[in-house]
Amino acid sequence: MPPAKAAKGADAGGEDGGPKSFARRNHLCDIADKAQAKWREEKIFETRAKYDADGRPLPKFLVTFPYPYMNGRLHLGHAYSLTKADFMTQYQLIKGVNALFPFGFHCTGMPIQVREAEPMETEAAATNAEVAVEKKGKGKKSKLVAKTGGNVVRQWDIMKMMVPEDEISAFTDPLQWLKYFPPHGKADLERFGAAVDWRRSFITTAVNPYYDSFIRWQFNTLKANDKVRFGKRANVYSTLDGQVCADHDRASGEGVGPQEYTLIKLRVLELKGRLNQLAGKDVYLAPATLRPETMYGQTNCFVLPEGVYGAYEWADGSVMIMSARGAKGLAHQGFAKEWGKVECLIPDLTGQELIGLPLSAPNATYDVVYTLPLLTISMGKGTGVVTSVPSDAPDDYAALKELKEKPQFREKFGLTDEMVMPFDVVPIINIPGYGNMSAEVMCEKLKIKSCKDVDKLKAAKEEVYLKGFYEGVMEVGPYAGDKVCDAKPKIRQEMIEAGQALPYYEPESTVMSRSGDECIVALTDQWYLPYGEEAWVKQVSEHVNSSNFTAYSQSALDKFNFTLGWLKEWACTRLFGLGTRLPWDETWVIESLSDSTIYMAYYTVAHLLHGHDNLDGITKPSPCNMAPEQFTDAVWDYIFLSRPMPSACSTDANVKATLEEMRGEFEYWYPMDLRCSAKDLIPNHLTMALYNHASIWKDRPELWPKGYWTNGHILVDAEKMSKSKGNFLMLNECIERFSADATRFACANAGDSLLDANFEVATANNAIITLTKEEEWFKATLEALKTDQLRTGPLEFFMDRAFDNEMNRLIAKTEDNYTRMMWREGLQGGFFEMQLLRDSYRDWCSRTGTAMHAGLTTRFIEVQTVILAPICPHFCEFVWGELLGKTGSVLRAGWPAAGAVDVWTSSAFLFLQKSLRNFRNTVGKSKTPPTKGQVLVAMEYPQWKKETLLYLQSVPKTESGAFPDDFMAGLRAFAAQKNFDKKQQQGLMQFAAFVRAQYDEAGPSALDVTLPYDQRAVLEENLEYARSALALEVLTIHIVGEDGCPGNERLWQLTSPGHPVIVAA
Repeated sequence: MPPAKAAKGADAGGEDGGPKSFARRNHLCDIADKAQAKWREEKIFETRAKYDADGRPLPKFLVTFPYPYMNGRLHLGHAYSLTKADFMTQYQLIKGVNALFPFGFHCTGMPIQVREAEPMETEAAATNAEVAVEKKGKGKKSKLVAKTGGNVVRQWDIMKMMVPEDEISAFTDPLQWLKYFPPHGKADLERFGAAVDWRRSFITTAVNPYYDSFIRWQFNTLKANDKVRFGKRANVYSTLDGQVCADHDRASGEGVGPQEYTLIKLRVLELKGRLNQLAGKDVYLAPATLRPETMYGQTNCFVLPEGVYGAYEWADGSVMIMSARGAKGLAHQGFAKEWGKVECLIPDLTGQELIGLPLSAPNATYDVVYTLPLLTISMGKGTGVVTSVPSDAPDDYAALKELKEKPQFREKFGLTDEMVMPFDVVPIINIPGYGNMSAEVMCEKLKIKSCKDVDKLKAAKEEVYLKGFYEGVMEVGPYAGDKVCDAKPKIRQEMIEAGQALPYYEPESTVMSRSGDECIVALTDQWYLPYGEEAWVKQVSEHVNSSNFTAYSQSALDKFNFTLGWLKEWACTRLFGLGTRLPWDETWVIESLSDSTIYMAYYTVAHLLHGHDNLDGITKPSPCNMAPEQFTDAVWDYIFLSRPMPSACSTDANVKATLEEMRGEFEYWYPMDLRCSAKDLIPNHLTMALYNHASIWKDRPELWPKGYWTNGHILVDAEKMSKSKGNFLMLNECIERFSADATRFACANAGDSLLDANFEVATANNAIITLTKEEEWFKATLEALKTDQLRTGPLEFFMDRAFDNEMNRLIAKTEDNYTRMMWREGLQGGFFEMQLLRDSYRDWCSRTGTAMHAGLTTRFIEVQTVILAPICPHFCEFVWGELLGKTGSVLRAGWPAAGAVDVWTSSAFLFLQKSLRNFRNTVGKSKTPPTKGQVLVAMEYPQWKKETLLYLQSVPKTESGAFPDDFMAGLRAFAAQKNFDKKQQQGLMQFAAFVRAQYDEAGPSALDVTLPYDQRAVLEENLEYARSALALEVLTIHIVGEDGCPGNERLWQLTSPGHPVIVAA
């Protein structure tokens, strides 16, 4: 691997235009090494259940992060999401809370290995190597391939990013992945400064017999609660792997489930061409539709002229014409003579051969419809055959209209007029606002001219289909008068029972397995978890929408509620792969999303099972001195479900004490206070964890998760990470390139919402410079303190008091942001605003010739160090111990005490800062540098403005505290009532708009008729500072309305309380 201090990538240095220096970055790396050594020695992240002298549990905080899948080393995407958990852990530690952040490694699932036919022995041999599973076959893009630039990246290239080249060939053994990557993951996270109790770390699968026992207990418990069932279910399935393809087994398509279609049987009334060899058989074209209730409006059927189809025979003797892809899916759904085997009687039929076929369409108004061409059909969706309902499908309407209007188009495909022209649109559904010809209405509304208007057609389809389903009313058929949403399932079932249709499933969108197989949907005998069951959903829904759970944002909560509305039965086993065998049927292996739903409880006792560097539980003797086989279901019941201790355990004093300690640890740490994750786990893992907690601890809802934080994905310089773009960053590379703290700084600054965040390389590089320059200032200031160069005594100046007061405000502001998981805002207030505050104070001292106050500067250094520590712990540990000479760790320092914020002082300080900024702008616009300045100050408003402010105070505000949108209308009525003169009325709206803008920025204080501070006193005390800052020779202050005030009425009108103006000459 590259050396820890390798000089690679863009970095700090070269500020004088010379060669780049990495001394600053390397210094931060050295600091990190020392801090981590200190933390290891002091075991600062190792903790246990703690109680006070009276036996009451001390405050605790359990934070977890979904354990990463160990098919490679950790990358920046992992690091970004993980920082949310780590920042919170370190913040809680600083506050004196007993915080625990455990971390495991997920190895369950389809083992990743290279095909035996192309072993990874040399780079040349790896040129065409592909990721595969125990069943080998042709591979496509793995998830990591997709993330690293697609086609141009070979498996060898990917492995070289993570593994020394001479070791790659060992990864043909699946267990090598388990042995290699988890220890590297641990090492990378330690170097990153993660506050993890590594004694509690472990890997999954049967390789770890303790975890294996835990998962077996979990599933036995679920089965006892009737939450594991068996039957044929539709599941996303890989034919290459020969089993269900769950989310964690996929290279792409996570969260995609089966979608239910209806396969309509359009009987071919007259065979022609190669189809004549099917004489005597029932032959059908088989379109798949999501809208069986619209079959009353069929006017024709569409095929793709250059599409490739086949005639397939099924178990009932019928022959259906469809794409090979559709036939493959149908063969795995119980309709083939032999499950999974397609029987193609006529292969390679072109769509052109099918055009013009006469068909009998079930439920259609027309006795005969014809097969017509449609050039926009996707052969990768459905069966490649499309039934046409132009009344309600904009695509169908546009296509039929085009065929009718273009005789040359009909002639090109050999169509006669009788196949097209007699078929008028058949109204079948009435939609309020759209009538019974919604497709025609939308095509005219969006000015759709042909099938080539793809984007417009998509928008039209989405609008019509949604409105049609929820608001449409049937006009034809036995369910005329019923809403479409009520009639649809009845019509579908009747068509299936009548032999006119079949149920058919396929994935909602493309799913690729890790083995490179495009998945289908198969009906398989399957153990499944009945997610979506009414009573179970109700339990979970009530919890997430209660005060006992926080999703930290309404948008995240909405996503959980949406998932609870659609997530249904979930296949929880597979036939092979790494994992835990199903306890009562060991032919099955529990899949990777199902063995990762309550392992947070396992963390509470894992330190007693594993300990340091014992991920599998058997590399070293277990700290608990109990063998894995001793952990029976009854033992786990005792630990986690408060059931009686098995008699065989209670008679052994050592075992009894161990199990009592384990139960105590669980009862202390649970429930989990916070789980941090990327948003893509909401539709699966995070919601499934809620379901499983609600079942396992069904009688103790107080043990269910208390909070989930979810965030968007990470971009690098506003682009998706990709090796081909040179911006795919592994975690170890980031640490080497920027240092751990600069990487953490840039992650904190990247963003916190569900929107994708942006990791800026420039921010990481600037952080290197900023932190090291801050260290230099700290050193210089502390040296000045030692040599009595700083002022002591009372805080005699306004800027002293303002500096102290603003620190109090920013401490409180940062604490609020950290508590709300707003790390970017926390960094803004706790670092950037703190820096500006310090710089402002330092500038004032310098310009006025006043020494900085010793107590204030020392307080600043200490406060800045502590509140930045959750984000940059290594740097802050160095400052705390090496520079400030403090004992213990900065992570045990306690949150800085913030005195009461004096709002008057804050307002006065803000007034001074804004006034100086406005003065600089005015002075800067002078054509020649001015030497004199006159500041005009208004001590009070004129009477009409006072009355306006009092009126604005009386206006009812919205729930968010803002002015209502229509408040200007009320203001006009107020002005008319007050009989303001014409000049005042002209200025009223402008003044009100100005005050409203000030109110949005500063809050209710903007509406005060008088100011809570003395403007004149603030400006006079800081007059020398202002004069120096403005580079003027003379600066004077004048009160509007007093004798000798320069200017004129127009200029005086520009001033108002809190908003002085300057005249420079």
